[in-house]
Amino acid sequence: MHFEKQNRDGKITIIAHANGNRQPLPALWLRERAPTPDQLDGDTHQRLINPHQFDVDLHLTAAEITGDALYLEFSDAYQAAYPSALLASWIEPPARLPEKIQWRADSHINWRFSWPDVQTAAGHFAAVEQFLKHGLIILTDSPRRPGTIRQLAKRFGYIRDTNFGQIFDVRVKTAANDLAYKPIALGPHTDNPYREPTPGIQLLHCLRNDTSGGETTMVDSLACVARLQQLDPEGYQLLATVPVRFAFQDRDDSLEVDRPILATDARGQLLGLHYSPRLDWLPLIDEDRLKAYQRARKTLSALFVDPAYELRFRLNPGDCAMFDNNRILHGRTGYDDGEGRRHLQGCYIDRDGPESLYRRWRRDQQKL
Repeated sequence: MHFEKQNRDGKITIIAHANGNRQPLPALWLRERAPTPDQLDGDTHQRLINPHQFDVDLHLTAAEITGDALYLEFSDAYQAAYPSALLASWIEPPARLPEKIQWRADSHINWRFSWPDVQTAAGHFAAVEQFLKHGLIILTDSPRRPGTIRQLAKRFGYIRDTNFGQIFDVRVKTAANDLAYKPIALGPHTDNPYREPTPGIQLLHCLRNDTSGGETTMVDSLACVARLQQLDPEGYQLLATVPVRFAFQDRDDSLEVDRPILATDARGQLLGLHYSPRLDWLPLIDEDRLKAYQRARKTLSALFVDPAYELRFRLNPGDCAMFDNNRILHGRTGYDDGEGRRHLQGCYIDRDGPESLYRRWRRDQQKL
């Protein structure tokens, strides 16, 4: 990347050139990125100024470009040397997270990471990178003691408290407040779609599994939604824009939120879904649109249970599945509680935990 100074009719503009593209850098944009210690705290990397109060007509009054820096003066009398590398990192930031890779049931992916290996720096990085790419890992060979899930979760982020507590026991319970606590089959779903925000990552740690049923199922919603978009572009748009109501009720809580089934980030990129057929309610819209909506919803539902997309496996004692709660839909087959016991412990952590770990490692590598 290189920079050019342009002066037309007394207006100074800095132009960045990279990969054949020409990008003017507005004075307000440059001024906000002031690098000097009177503007930016060196310890926290937080600004010591309030750029929201800058004059809207703030402009450059002088500029000089050398090989490794731009010397800039502004109409508010601020002046500083801006390292070229710093500006380049803002214009074309390095890939901070690995690209997400869609997968199907027959994808040849190593999901399993030994818990002792994850205690090492290399094993930890490999598990985090795999998780960020595919949204799912299975930790093996972990202790089988109740409460171990706290240790597993804290290796990747901070535990999030919900109406189910910091950790919760997934086993048959009397007077259950959720179908997960009955031995019935559970179709593919995401947890807590009625919460704002929804939990980002779920961990399920197996303590005991003596039954022949109760197999765990996982589906990559990104792969299924991509197929839906090919089959039914109109339906995709409806699922992405029409809000539906998700609701949960028990003795202590009454939680509900209206949101589209498809979950996107601030840039409109698909994160996954808010999806639970036992907790959502069709929107009241005109019948033609409702039929189109239902057609798309039905297609997506069929994709989620298609053996081509559904990964099915048994969690054994000491195994812990960790998955992105929006991207990866999870479920289980039914089981006979009279045949044997099945006991998992679960918890949630925020999605930005593994992302932060990955960025920190990449940042530290660049310093070497």
